[in-house]
Amino acid sequence: MDSDDLGLFGPGSVTWKVHEEPILIVAGLRSLYLQALHPRAMAGVAQNSNYRTDAWGRLVRTATYVATTVYGTTAEAEAAGSRLRRLHDRLRATDTLTGEAFRIDDPDLLRWVHVTEVESFLDTARRAGLPLSDDEVDAYYTEQRRSAQLVGLDPTTVPGTAAEVRDYYRGVRPQLRMTREAAETALFLTAPPLPWKLSLPVRLGLTLGPPRWAYLGLAGTAFALLPAWARRMYGGLGLPTTALSADLSVRALRLALAAVPRRYLEGPLIQAAKERAARRSAAPLVG
Repeated sequence: MDSDDLGLFGPGSVTWKVHEEPILIVAGLRSLYLQALHPRAMAGVAQNSNYRTDAWGRLVRTATYVATTVYGTTAEAEAAGSRLRRLHDRLRATDTLTGEAFRIDDPDLLRWVHVTEVESFLDTARRAGLPLSDDEVDAYYTEQRRSAQLVGLDPTTVPGTAAEVRDYYRGVRPQLRMTREAAETALFLTAPPLPWKLSLPVRLGLTLGPPRWAYLGLAGTAFALLPAWARRMYGGLGLPTTALSADLSVRALRLALAAVPRRYLEGPLIQAAKERAARRSAAPLVG
């Protein structure tokens, strides 16, 4: 096994350029708000997940999976995808609108989750100030077809350019609804229970502390970054000024995160990937 394997993407990829951005924590929340508008996707989560009782554990597992596919070795990424496919293969849910049973690994649902996730990553990074050309944007979507393949999708059926993503959203919007489950999920995402140590002051009857206010700020920014049509479905305004405020907020947050030493923001998967890349770069050429 190649100990310096650079995984599915590597340091020259647009994927690494985008995912180095700590601001993507906001993108993750944005994608969850967006995903909740799909009734079947929401039913699949609600009927097969303990996200309400283990919100932070689920968040950590999801972040670890994404980091593994982006920064892990090829073997690690493929193993993570295999575990996820086996899990999805066992799960079923019932459409709350039609009563029809469906598989969680239905390609249409997997595609919705994939597109909303990668589009949220890219849109948030760009609006936060990461310079990306139009060609790099298209390259990111094309690269991310590899991630889509890991979850069981045929990569040729996954949007691979910005234009294809716009067409995809245009086609899927008639299926989206503002359901009770979507509203409840949005409320939960905006004010989830804090981890025990952080929630202790509130349990003792003290005022909301910095962790709660900080999270509310993140959630508010993530919601404001949604496409105007998605905000309108939630009953919010789709005004250009909302998008402008979101852009200013996410840029300010990116600048604040830039002041934090990288060692505090990069997890072990990212650090290990960069070490492998450095060894590969320093290795003498053979032949």
